[in-house]
Amino acid sequence: MSGSAATGTAHPDERIGSGLKSRAKRALGDEFLRKAVAFTTDKLRKGRLDAADMLGDWEAWRERARAIRSHTISHLDYYLGQFADNVQKRGGHVYFCSDGREAVKTFLSIAERHKAKLVAKGKSMVSEEIHLNHHLEERGIEAIETDLGEYILQLARETPSHLIIPAIHKNKSQIAALFEEDAGRPFEPETKVLAAYARQKLRNYFLEADIGLTGCNFGVAESGSITLVSNEGNGRMVSTLPKVHVVVMGMERLVPTFEDLEVVLNMLARSATGQKLTTYTSILTGPKQEGDLDGPEELHVIILDNGRSNQLGDPIFQEVLNCIRCAACLNVCPVYRHVGGHTYGTVYSGPIGAVLTPLLQQDMKEAGTLAYASSLCGACYEACPVKIPLHDMLVHLRHRKVKMKLTSLPERVAFKSYATMFGNITLYKLATRSAYYAQLPFVREGKIKSGPPPLSGWTQSRFMPMLPKRSFRDRWAELQQELAQRKTDGAAPNGTRKEEKR
Repeated sequence: MSGSAATGTAHPDERIGSGLKSRAKRALGDEFLRKAVAFTTDKLRKGRLDAADMLGDWEAWRERARAIRSHTISHLDYYLGQFADNVQKRGGHVYFCSDGREAVKTFLSIAERHKAKLVAKGKSMVSEEIHLNHHLEERGIEAIETDLGEYILQLARETPSHLIIPAIHKNKSQIAALFEEDAGRPFEPETKVLAAYARQKLRNYFLEADIGLTGCNFGVAESGSITLVSNEGNGRMVSTLPKVHVVVMGMERLVPTFEDLEVVLNMLARSATGQKLTTYTSILTGPKQEGDLDGPEELHVIILDNGRSNQLGDPIFQEVLNCIRCAACLNVCPVYRHVGGHTYGTVYSGPIGAVLTPLLQQDMKEAGTLAYASSLCGACYEACPVKIPLHDMLVHLRHRKVKMKLTSLPERVAFKSYATMFGNITLYKLATRSAYYAQLPFVREGKIKSGPPPLSGWTQSRFMPMLPKRSFRDRWAELQQELAQRKTDGAAPNGTRKEEKR
């Protein structure tokens, strides 16, 4: 088996923006994908709501979590310094990396120093962000994903399609087929059988790995601790069995104190899976110390910027760094629930991905197109445990793209004409009256079921009611005249009613 999962998008031949529509069209035509995503996200959403009810006073908890994250991000330089100092005091090593290239170079230098040939990975979105597996494969280093969902996708050479349930789009038969190809023998498409094979296969990787690599859900600044949450035991295996443990984390993944950690852990588990706490919550402080029975001999923490610091001080977008990666926004998003994560063509999908990706990549031409993959309904904000106004940010990203003149020429001409028309009452009346006659060639049975571009994009999956011959404004003016006439006809100068005409 190749040791590297696919990197980049699910369809690397397409760019983010230019391929968005074609990927969405494919996803909408995949009935299993749509049912699987809808079923799972419904289950997760219900679990979140039930868990929130059990906690009680959910809005107060949301506000507390928002305050913790906002305070941390507003003073990130201080807490990063405190965190790094405490990691080093306990024998760990810290590396600040400005971008993905530097982070990859740092990891490779650690691997080369230890002559590493096998890396056992826990779940890490940041390693996906910097395409680490691809770079390790180029150097002849085998990287094995040990999270079950990630391992399945590694066999399929696909990227995750959900932040916490990466293989949300796979069923048991598809997974059995992947395991059959890997093992060279048939498998029953039963959960226990498939899980047993994965457990047996991964156990040797835990024992043989030269380096264990994990992400970091939260770093605790006051102690230099790394917090990992998981519903599988692989995170603890990866971080304790290999002699070297490398943590790759985004620079924003900090909380000041353990008291703050209690709040965000409560919000993360409930918002992500509906649990009070995940099955495994591990807090790791430094490498193995004298007298410890287990743990790595070395701990290396790679802290990645990669565009995050560009959002600091931004009155609109700084709050995006508050994200705790619970994926609650994906589970309620009416767009994501129809097309899944691969449609976005990025590591981070759904509403958070549509905001975060163009900001991190500083690419409004291609990645900025993701801001249009939203209904702006605000469901993501209502679900977010730290109250990030993602729908507002999406609007501002659209505005930024327009201001940079990165939209198509026909679109710019259309909206300029639209603005001109709405700014002139005469043109507005002329346009609304003309629209009635312009639509007639496309009207069938009182509905517009197909039309020319760009209307055809709408009518592919729905219809539009035809415009009435008389507008609401015309009818309103007539009603006002009729009402005035009735008042005039209904009262005599002395206040008595006139005789009705017979």
